[in-house]
Amino acid sequence: MTYLEESLGFYLDRLASAEPEPGGGSVAALVGALGAALVTMVADLTLGREKFASVQEEMAKLRSRAEELRAELQELVTLDAEAYGAVANAMKLPRENEAQAQERRQVLQEARVGAAKVPLRAAQAALEVARLCPEAAEKGNPNAVSDAGVAVLLADAAAQAAALNVRINLKWIEDKSFGREVWAQIEAILSETAKLRDVVLAMTYTKLE
Repeated sequence: MTYLEESLGFYLDRLASAEPEPGGGSVAALVGALGAALVTMVADLTLGREKFASVQEEMAKLRSRAEELRAELQELVTLDAEAYGAVANAMKLPRENEAQAQERRQVLQEARVGAAKVPLRAAQAALEVARLCPEAAEKGNPNAVSDAGVAVLLADAAAQAAALNVRINLKWIEDKSFGREVWAQIEAILSETAKLRDVVLAMTYTKLE
């Protein structure tokens, strides 16, 4: 079972509960998927319309890539929850003697690394969604330009949310070289998504004047 096979109400109720998952990382992936879906919508409102004949090929490619990213992010909605579940299970392992404590430490470290890698993937995918938004805003049906603007906002928010979930896991990971490498990737992602957000929002508001 994946979360997106259930109703939105089910997901929100579980999110609002005291259950350890889903949490912020899962939400980050969901928000990114929503952004990708909006890019697809902009493309769909442009494709097959004679007045936009000159951009049909670009819009078809845009749509295809947006759907690839949506599928990936939708999968990460559940994978992030599962990754955190692995951390929670590792924390419950016994540590009554040195051997148990050592095994628990190793399992927990592996789970923490896994829990950091999933939101990193979400952040990477969110950046890819953001990269689609300038073309969606510039070449897509102008009646849907506000949707391109919302898409880039969601992509930026997804990247920021994913970054927080990466960071909280890195705090507990003993491999500091891994932590530095991952955080450098996150910082680059956040820098680019912020720039894309500003570009697309400026373009969107200009077209709405």
